[in-house]
Amino acid sequence: MPEPTATSVSIILPALANTPIPPTSTVAPTQIPCDPRVVDYCITDGHFILQRPIQPPNNDSVDGTYRYASTANGTRDPHHGVEFLNKYGTPVHAAADGVVVFAGPDDEAIYSPWKNFYGNVVVIHHADDLFTLYAHLSKIDVYQGDDVTVGAKIGEVGQSGVATGSHLHFEVRRGNVEDYFSTQNPELWLVPERDERRLQYGTLMISIEDENLKHQYAGLTITRYPRFLDTPEKTYYLETYINEMATGEENAAMGNLPAGRYRIALKLNGHLYERWVELRSDKLTQVVIVVK
Repeated sequence: MPEPTATSVSIILPALANTPIPPTSTVAPTQIPCDPRVVDYCITDGHFILQRPIQPPNNDSVDGTYRYASTANGTRDPHHGVEFLNKYGTPVHAAADGVVVFAGPDDEAIYSPWKNFYGNVVVIHHADDLFTLYAHLSKIDVYQGDDVTVGAKIGEVGQSGVATGSHLHFEVRRGNVEDYFSTQNPELWLVPERDERRLQYGTLMISIEDENLKHQYAGLTITRYPRFLDTPEKTYYLETYINEMATGEENAAMGNLPAGRYRIALKLNGHLYERWVELRSDKLTQVVIVVK
């Protein structure tokens, strides 16, 4: 059941109004079940059922320069997964219990339209028709048909296939695993990380859509504010998914954001839209912004 949330009013301003706007939080009733198209935001448990495929002390953070369904500012192909940048030979672990359905080089174009795209790759089938894919490996430690448990070592980071630099390419697919467009945003499935300072993190899921519920492409500015101060603490920049991959209920998401209050802002069609939201530890904050 969604938890009660503190919300703030969403406004539309002329595009020339660039002066930072101080927060003006108000408390609004939370509907049960919560509908993010009716209230400013909803906070839910999400479905964080996958452990991170890279474990500390190695880098278990998603690379923010090439997020899911992005093009790295038009410089790369649309991204069907996320990257974990790590050195060659870093252990890769199963994100959940499951059965290995593929382990080896992708010499045939099974999981993408191209041969040897993923290089050495492992694909694991989990419960509820969910799959995880681990690509560009330098070494594979499992075989097709193996039962694996969450956290089991399945291979090592490498640079095989079409890869720039040593990293793990990680995907989440649902349904037909051989459908290149059956991917889901991994940041909506991965358990939020905990760092050595024990900071608490939440995940943000956003839909920018018009009055006909059609997703709209936009650049977002996401600014974190201290709890009782109006001075911005940190700003993040996020693009919505490219249109061909905006097939789910959201078209933008960002994980591992420190818990707290945030201002989401975007400019579109001569208007500035903003929304004040709250993120809580290990929770999902859902936001829908309707634009003209």
